[in-house]
Amino acid sequence: MRFWGVIPVALVVALLGVRACVTTAPLDRLAIGEAQTGDPPGTVVHEGSIDIARGGPVIIGYYSPGPARLTIATRELVGSAVIKERLVIPAGPTAIRFAAPPKARLMWSPVGRRGDPEYVPASSLSPEPPATATFGSSAGAAPVDGVIAAGLLLVIVATLCMLARRRLAAIPRATWIAMGVVFVVACVVRWIDLGGHGQTWDEDVNWASGRNYITNILSLDASPDAWSWNYEHPPVMKYLEGIGAQLSDGFGPARALSAIWIALGCALLVPIGTRIYSRRVGWLAAGIAALLPPLVAHGQIVGHESPSVLWWSLAILLALTAHDGEPSPRTLRGRLVWIGVAIGVATASRFVNGLVGPLCLAILFIEAPRARRWRTLVEGGAGMPVVAYLTMYALWPRMWLHPIGALQGSLAKLTIPHTGEPFLGVMTNNPGPHYFLAYLFATLPLGILVGVVAWIARAVLRPDRRSALIMAAWFAVPLALVLSPVRQDGVRYVLPCVVCLAVMAAAGFDFLATLVERRWQPTFAALAGAIVVYLGITLVRIHPYYLDYFGEQVGGTGTVARRGWFETAWWGEGIEEAVDYVNTNAGSQARVYRDCIGPAHLAWFRAGLWGPMVHSIDQAEWIVTYSRHTYPCPVPPAATRVFTVEANGAILAEVWRR
Repeated sequence: MRFWGVIPVALVVALLGVRACVTTAPLDRLAIGEAQTGDPPGTVVHEGSIDIARGGPVIIGYYSPGPARLTIATRELVGSAVIKERLVIPAGPTAIRFAAPPKARLMWSPVGRRGDPEYVPASSLSPEPPATATFGSSAGAAPVDGVIAAGLLLVIVATLCMLARRRLAAIPRATWIAMGVVFVVACVVRWIDLGGHGQTWDEDVNWASGRNYITNILSLDASPDAWSWNYEHPPVMKYLEGIGAQLSDGFGPARALSAIWIALGCALLVPIGTRIYSRRVGWLAAGIAALLPPLVAHGQIVGHESPSVLWWSLAILLALTAHDGEPSPRTLRGRLVWIGVAIGVATASRFVNGLVGPLCLAILFIEAPRARRWRTLVEGGAGMPVVAYLTMYALWPRMWLHPIGALQGSLAKLTIPHTGEPFLGVMTNNPGPHYFLAYLFATLPLGILVGVVAWIARAVLRPDRRSALIMAAWFAVPLALVLSPVRQDGVRYVLPCVVCLAVMAAAGFDFLATLVERRWQPTFAALAGAIVVYLGITLVRIHPYYLDYFGEQVGGTGTVARRGWFETAWWGEGIEEAVDYVNTNAGSQARVYRDCIGPAHLAWFRAGLWGPMVHSIDQAEWIVTYSRHTYPCPVPPAATRVFTVEANGAILAEVWRR
């Protein structure tokens, strides 16, 4: 076992070698053609067919380090760097001819996906002309790359588990079983009707850039241009979701992986709650988190939120266990390094996750023996940020040549003001510092809110300074975002607070149970069972629009939408159902008005409905409206509402017909 570290290196080399042997570069799938007048000098001509799976407006083009020429659907694009154009193309094979220098890539955004373009996979290309072209069942995907990337991830996870084998072996069997049960339940809850809410705002951007990044890694491409996609956000989330993006021409596998990451974060609450309070608090806290609507919602979409929950839970657990076994100074420093790595991975998934660093430092100080507290604070405060930065640098090739400038460029792009949203009855893009507290109160189920109130009573009546300080820091640190311009989009940026509230509620219910257990021993078990049933009913009532859940204490989603208290129907949930109704019932060349849909790129109308734009709503036969309190739409009096998408009393989308 002395040289076991050679094994993961050999496995990585073997996986990349297999990939090189069994895959074909996209342009190599096309036939080599003859040069024509007008082709840039020094280019190679590739020609054949490209598969358009969904007819409609396709953004298609290329990236080329030098002059190139692309001909498709009677259109010709010429130039260098990123060249693209929006074309309405019918479904099926379309002729394509590309004269380009080495290292050029075909790129596109198919119908329903916008943002930065994605690399055209080899499975969507054929060397044959459209009349005879075939593409196979994996068209639009690169399943081999997905499998190879998943293998690389498993090698990394197995290596880390090997390094931590002694500490993992010390975890009680009962804890492992509880974590496994929570993990399975959390995954299953999120996999049921996965994607039933429809496509959401940023999924296409995250999905496409993630697919590009995985392709870059597997092809060992570290060139700066290859890492420019969606560069305002760090890459780790996109690595994880990009594995699923390679497996299918759709969001399903990536969403399924998103459920896994957040389920792991929920499962880690078992040892976290056990450390802070007791075993049964840990079990109940993990169960509550697995069933909370906001955490279910963000575990079903391709976004930054799901892995963020995992990284926060992991970093908190590492900080809580750093002083186990009275470690020597050298051992403690090694543990601080690993906490720094966890912080770096979290930050490399989303910049605001860097706030987990101060929280870990606070936990280390609280948990340290009195004689070591200040030394631990100094060593952790000095060393962990350096390790975190080096970790992020290693994980993000865009930083390799410009470690400071790349970060500045990303952060500068994030300073663009967001659009207005309803908050407590007014439309604003600059809500007050109480924004996140108001949302946390409104989106927590009333039954769980009762548990949080009981936790407050516990903290007052049964003073446990250590536990109270850890929980207070856990809740307060993510709220430091109120000092930044990032006050928007509900609880997505403060999901660590939601996880913290799950632990608080579990501890509160534990406190309530102790008041009765002397008279009736099974009180806690009965209370925990009632909570699970209550949360299950809550999920059923709002299914599948968990993103729009609001608690009983504010009157539910319908009351919130009518009074404009909070944001509903912002993510795009419900659009898919409304568009499907039009696709099923509209005539072959029906006039559809699309300007009442704010996130217009989510409207996947069938190809026959993408004819000439209907610029006047009075000329339309069909009108789809979305979130009318956010996107006002003057529907003509002659129009009749024929279809409605609702979420617990709130109207998300409507279809009107004249």
